[in-house]
Amino acid sequence: MLEVVGLSKKYGHLPVLRGIDFAVQPGEILGYLGPNGAGKSTTVNILTGLLPATSGRIRYRGHEVLGNIRPFQKILGYVPENAEVYGHMSAWEYLLLVGRLRRVDAKILEPRLERLLALLRLDYFAHAPISTFSKGMRQKVLLIAALLHDPEVIILDEPLSGLDTAVVLVIRHLIRELADRGKTIFFSSHRLDEVERICTRVLILHRGTIVAHDSVANLRELMAAPNLEEIFRQLVMQEDPQATAQAIAATLTGEARV
Repeated sequence: MLEVVGLSKKYGHLPVLRGIDFAVQPGEILGYLGPNGAGKSTTVNILTGLLPATSGRIRYRGHEVLGNIRPFQKILGYVPENAEVYGHMSAWEYLLLVGRLRRVDAKILEPRLERLLALLRLDYFAHAPISTFSKGMRQKVLLIAALLHDPEVIILDEPLSGLDTAVVLVIRHLIRELADRGKTIFFSSHRLDEVERICTRVLILHRGTIVAHDSVANLRELMAAPNLEEIFRQLVMQEDPQATAQAIAATLTGEARV
C-alpha cells in the first residue's frame, strides 16, 4: 500500500499543500483532481522525489519513502505531464538507455522494446529522432519508458495529453489491466471524463486541501449530482461556468459594457 500522511508543502510562507492524507492499495486507481494551482503537480513531484516535502510522511509497504527515496524509485513508473526527452536520440536509443538504467535483463530488453513499440505503432518511427515526433508520439515514448521495468507503483500525470482517440482507448484499457494485475496507480488529470471512466476512487484537491475523497458513485449519491463534472463544479468552482461563458461572449460581441 502507498500511504501519504499529513503531507504539506510551503514556498516561503505560502502553503501549497495542507496536510494531505490518502492511501492507494494494490489494484486501485486513485484519480487525483483539482484546478490549476490546487497542488496536484506539487504532490506528484514529492511522490516521485523531484521535490522535498515541508512535512508529512510517505510510506510504501510500511517503509518510509521520504529521506530514503531510491528504493521506492526503483519500483516506480512515472509518466510526467511534459514530454521532456532527449530530442537528438531516436526512440529506440532513448528507450534502450532507460531500460539499461532500470537494469532490465539484457535478454528481454530488446524483444520487449520491439513489441511495445509495435503495439503502440511507433515501430516505423523507432529510429527517427524524437525531435521530429508529435506531442502524442512523445507521450507514447514516455509511457513505454515508465512501464519498461514492470513497476509496482505507477504515477500518471496527464498521461492522455496529446493522444488520439484510438490510443486513448488502448491506454484506458491498459491502466485497468495493470490495476487488475495488482499495480498501485495514481492518476492525476484534468480530464474529468477519463477519471470518471478509469478510476476506482477520486480525490479532489482545492487550494492544497482535500475537499472530497470517495468513489464516483458515492460522491454522486452524496451530492445528488449526475456526474463528476457537476461534483467538481459544486466543490471547486466559485462561479457558474455557463454564466461566465455567456458574459465573455457578450463582452466580445459588444452586448455588455467592458
